[in-house]
Amino acid sequence: MRIAHITQSYPPMVSGASFAVGHLAKDMAARGHKVLVIAASERDKSYITLENNLTVIRLHSIHNPLRVGQRFLFYPRRSILSSLREFQPDIIHTHDPMQMGLLGLEYAHQKNIAATLSIHQLPWFVSAYLPEILGIRHIAESLLWGYARWLLQKFSTLITPTQTITKIIADMTGIKSRTISYGIDLQTFHPRLSSDEETVARTKLNLPPNVPVILHIGRLDTDKRVDQVIKAAALAMQKTDAHLLVVGDGRQKPALLKLCKSLGIAKRCHFPGYVSIQEGLPEIYRLANLFVTASEIETQGIVLLEAAASGLPITAVRATCIPEIVHEGVNGYLAEPDDIQVLSQAMVILLQQPVKAKAMGQASHLLTEGHNIQITIDKFEQLYTKLVSQQAIQHKPENFNFYQWQKRIKEWLNF
Repeated sequence: MRIAHITQSYPPMVSGASFAVGHLAKDMAARGHKVLVIAASERDKSYITLENNLTVIRLHSIHNPLRVGQRFLFYPRRSILSSLREFQPDIIHTHDPMQMGLLGLEYAHQKNIAATLSIHQLPWFVSAYLPEILGIRHIAESLLWGYARWLLQKFSTLITPTQTITKIIADMTGIKSRTISYGIDLQTFHPRLSSDEETVARTKLNLPPNVPVILHIGRLDTDKRVDQVIKAAALAMQKTDAHLLVVGDGRQKPALLKLCKSLGIAKRCHFPGYVSIQEGLPEIYRLANLFVTASEIETQGIVLLEAAASGLPITAVRATCIPEIVHEGVNGYLAEPDDIQVLSQAMVILLQQPVKAKAMGQASHLLTEGHNIQITIDKFEQLYTKLVSQQAIQHKPENFNFYQWQKRIKEWLNF
């Protein structure tokens, strides 16, 4: 097959969507399919990379002021359609419901081929970046859900990573989607850590030997609620000798460092920045005693899968899809959003009861066997084959046009 992915974010940009597309594109190419990826360039200029069956076209992009290290495309219609015409895909897979998704649909309808959309974010995830005044967030969410109801029906298939997101999409739009996990590479993320690996990792991170480690990995942005993690960890650190390790980067990093200082835990907090797999991310998971997150906006949470695959018990909040990965009392504990006391108490239990923590970590690892990345790739390959064989879009509208969205948004604004 000839498979085209259209996405804003792609490695080395850091996001869950970026990593998901990266795995999918590379693994499909490794299976012998011809794969094209069109994405925003992470540099100041456009460029193309060629690797066996995988072609990646990085187009000129603009810096995203809301996200560290993220860039986005601005009106790339001519470049994208030209690239697609040259590649002649059998199927289009888009990962952005805005301009990228519209362009993928436009080409798919011109050529009468299937177009599918992976849903990596929901409207309220986007509105979290807006100020909470004059009902702006509510208005934005209403507009985005209205747009979604119009757009999503035009794709052959919608794909979500969890049952929770599938249900939300169905409830809000009336449209069914297919659930396929992002998957996790169990050869890379696993619980086995040698003493030499741990020594090297602790030295690199400036972690004292033998101290327990509370681990958080993710973007340091407002929507990830890392301040809640720090406040809860500070309470747990009063009762244990644990250190807090916060891996990642984002606009909130200076404020979070200041928060640690104000809570009197700065000397026991470590912020190494973003760490890639090649730089030792798997070893960081393996040396930790537990993983914690307070994020309420996950569609699946790749870091949760990575932590579970690494054999860690998890403390998290009961929100969106998180209970699909963190099972209360089995492989971790769940707190209600903003309940710092419960989040902290769960950390203390896991730190003070290592036998229980180990058993929960084993349960975490067992859970991820159903998320093996090869299962994910198999499901996508089967889906692509089915859609290509049908040679038609399941929900093909008449006279679809790229500019219809402008008219529809005007209608919503005048509602």
